[in-house]
Amino acid sequence: MQAIRQGDVILLPVQEVKGQKIPHLILAKGEVTGHKHQITEGKAELYEKDSTLYLRVFSEIALLAHEGHQAIPIPQGNWLVKIQREYEPEGWRYVAD
Repeated sequence: MQAIRQGDVILLPVQEVKGQKIPHLILAKGEVTGHKHQITEGKAELYEKDSTLYLRVFSEIALLAHEGHQAIPIPQGNWLVKIQREYEPEGWRYVAD
């Protein structure tokens, strides 16, 4: 499986999911707009360990939706959730979506 990107959210395939299950399916929330990257269809669970999110998709696909992007299908499997960052002279910061 290949990495999947939607805006500033990147999903990378991993062998296993780690951490505590969390009770929502929001992968990232926009700091300015409040828009969310979230799973809206399919069976999936989100886990967190040491401030890192992991997504486990049980159904054949799960739909990753966001108000500012086209929804994309995420295939069954385990995924590491990364938020893209960029460097500025003041230091690293998360990309605003």
